[in-house]
Amino acid sequence: MAKSVYRRVVVKVSGEALMGPDSFGIHQPTLERIAADLMASQRLGVAIAVVVGGGNIFRGVNVSEKGVARATGDMMGMLATVMNALALESAIEKAGLAARTMSALTMPEVCEAYERGRALRHLEQVLKATNVDGVYSADPKKDKNAARYDRLSHQEAIERNLKVMDTTAFALARENRMPIIVFSIREKGAIAAVLRGKGRATVVGT
Repeated sequence: MAKSVYRRVVVKVSGEALMGPDSFGIHQPTLERIAADLMASQRLGVAIAVVVGGGNIFRGVNVSEKGVARATGDMMGMLATVMNALALESAIEKAGLAARTMSALTMPEVCEAYERGRALRHLEQVLKATNVDGVYSADPKKDKNAARYDRLSHQEAIERNLKVMDTTAFALARENRMPIIVFSIREKGAIAAVLRGKGRATVVGT
């Protein structure tokens, strides 16, 4: 069996990735495919944590622009991320792996509260699973001349205001010397391929 080039990773799955071909919500076949890919990745001997977005259900930034307090919008967005996390947890367990949802927003009847000691690990790599195969100079869906990067530094990503992740996330990754690997999750086996050092992706590092 091929081995992973990484030991521990955080996989960031965008909410939009869970929509699959739909325009809203969770596309069940896509959810199950991602769960199967995570299971295959775990078999490579990798410790995996998954951070799930909520943009397929709710965007706090959008409602804050319409008059809702930003803090309230952010809390509403966190509820959407927990909904997605629970759906992914269910799909992972259905595939045969144990999974637990943890949230910084305390809701003990729904999921475990995040606590560093309970999480047990300091994860050293970040994978960001999106609907595009890397980082581009502009949105490739809107600009046919957008150029794709194979490798960038954290500072270059910040200075060029690249929108694949927010500036704070890039800055935190830079401070902790954590590489970020951006790739498309649309293809079956995409996560495991990246873990083996293959596949089409952009590496953002020091």
